[in-house]
Amino acid sequence: MTAARVQPKTGAFSRFEFLVAGRYLRARRKERFVSVIALLTLVGVMLGVATLIVVMSVMNGFRTELLGKLLGVNGHYLVVAGDHGFPAYDQLAQKLEAMPGVAHAIPYVEGQALASGRADSAGVVVRGITAASIDKLALLKTAVILGGFDQWDGSDGVAIGTRLAEKLGLGVGDTLTLVNPNGTLTPFGQTAAIQSYPVNVIFSLGMPEYDGFYVYMPIQQAQVYFKRFEDRLKPGVSQPGVMASPEEVDAAYERVFKASAVEIFSANPDDLTGIGASLSAAAGTGFRVSNWQERNATFFSALQVERVVMFVILSMIILVAAFNIIASLVMLVKDKGRDIAVLRTMGATRWSILRIFSMTGFAIGLSGTLFGLALGLLFAANVEVIRATVSGFFDIPIFPPELFSMTALPSRIDPGEVLAVVLLSLGLTFLATLYPAWRAARLDPVEGLRQ
Repeated sequence: MTAARVQPKTGAFSRFEFLVAGRYLRARRKERFVSVIALLTLVGVMLGVATLIVVMSVMNGFRTELLGKLLGVNGHYLVVAGDHGFPAYDQLAQKLEAMPGVAHAIPYVEGQALASGRADSAGVVVRGITAASIDKLALLKTAVILGGFDQWDGSDGVAIGTRLAEKLGLGVGDTLTLVNPNGTLTPFGQTAAIQSYPVNVIFSLGMPEYDGFYVYMPIQQAQVYFKRFEDRLKPGVSQPGVMASPEEVDAAYERVFKASAVEIFSANPDDLTGIGASLSAAAGTGFRVSNWQERNATFFSALQVERVVMFVILSMIILVAAFNIIASLVMLVKDKGRDIAVLRTMGATRWSILRIFSMTGFAIGLSGTLFGLALGLLFAANVEVIRATVSGFFDIPIFPPELFSMTALPSRIDPGEVLAVVLLSLGLTFLATLYPAWRAARLDPVEGLRQ
């Protein structure tokens, strides 16, 4: 009586399964075609992962740069009260600035005008601010390239951007003329307010919409020019009669200046749930509080949609590579039909065959993902150097600053997005191995031996 031969048991993902999977990855001479397909699949996964990481990093850099510059000169919250401004703006700004979570509170006067120079004219936004407010706007103060903000409050000069200076043909010391249709009311109608100011400062924020559209001036000059004031009768003084002299009228009234709004800079601009309600309560009735996301909702929604769409489109590269994994594994299963039959007759289970071919395909996806991760991070970290090198070598402008809002190609690597790209790649490549591995596991040993 002969004892039956007992097959040794091998556990899941045993050394035997790894050995066979590794052997299938090393093609012999007659299997070069399958190996080339596997190599091309690996390259496809690598390029897909690298492209996703680079594109998402550049788009993150764009958003960070735009957000930093936009919020560097504009408040995170805006407190306004009607179209004609409000008095006691200094007291309101001090009250709001003392609140928890508020970094700065800056009152300002703003209006639109037509700016004229020696060469041309352009519509501009004129904003009046104090020297103390400029000290709080580090981005604006450090953007000065000609002139300076010394003695700003007592001066009658203005600050303009480089693009506006080039368009109007102006330099420091030249005269800028502002024309506002809401001027003085006369018996013949309303005349335009025309006033000339010397250019004291030329700045460059690196954003075309600010460098070519904004004019800064001392707040008192702006209040007078845009008539942001009202003459009130002094307390305890009776209203002068019809025959009163101009001196008596001036003595009876006091001029109360107004501000258009108060900008609030918070410690964390991305956290808009904390102090919005507190600011509304502190400002009181008659004031409206809005945040920067509400004021720029269309712009940042477009950025977010673009990021999502680009992620989905570029993910198709990895999806195509995953289909290549399916094709290469199907060919490998067909080529290894006899080997599979021999393994089955030697005691290998269906699950063992499935795991062997899954590991074979997943090894391609894992290798491509890791190579793509390294290539993508390297490229994203040096994208500006690469841009400058390619631009200089071919002598062509790549990412010209006059067409974009930044002078350099920005890049910001987000670890969370990088992890999402890696997991997406690994998930797609793993799913791609299941069907060919399932076909290999279902192969009948008898049919395999007949091949």
